[in-house]
Amino acid sequence: MFKILKNIDFSFRQLRRLTIYALTASLIISILSIYYANNAHNRVYILIGGAVMEAAVAEKKDYLPVIAKAHIKNFHQLFWTLEPDDKYIQSNISQALYLADESAKRLSLDYREAGYYSSLISGNVSQSISIDSIALDMDTYPFHFQCWATEKIVRPTSITTRALLTNGDLRTTGRSPNNELGFLIEKLLVLDNHDIKTKNR
Repeated sequence: MFKILKNIDFSFRQLRRLTIYALTASLIISILSIYYANNAHNRVYILIGGAVMEAAVAEKKDYLPVIAKAHIKNFHQLFWTLEPDDKYIQSNISQALYLADESAKRLSLDYREAGYYSSLISGNVSQSISIDSIALDMDTYPFHFQCWATEKIVRPTSITTRALLTNGDLRTTGRSPNNELGFLIEKLLVLDNHDIKTKNR
């Protein structure tokens, strides 16, 4: 009988010791998890080709010029990349107009009234644009910009290269599915749009 009580007492001590170890381990794991979670809030990890890489977290002011220039580039590529297809032109222009104010709409209407879009369609002319550089003044708001670009106009008989220089202001807006970067171009002006060269095909 005494041996049985001794075994029960031994088992109870073992169980108590095991419970204390388990609680201590749980407490340590919880504390470490909270510590690492609080210190890792500025870290983002990206999985690229099976390798985990840490992405750098930047302040908004650090990447704002990059996003602003991307917005300007997107607008110009949509507005001045055209194919001899009325639906294609309508689609590009309508997407571009979500990125700019009335000044871009007026410019588009001027092009339409001058017969520019219909001459592209009737002449089977394709037009593309490449952005050469964008100057952006981030010291004043709204941000003033100038954009230098090169247009390539492909006709059935020739290829014309044109210089395009625009300027305007850029203000921040809310993001939406039609304006993902959250900027709006205002007071858009075409300062220069002259032929550089034409070569026969």
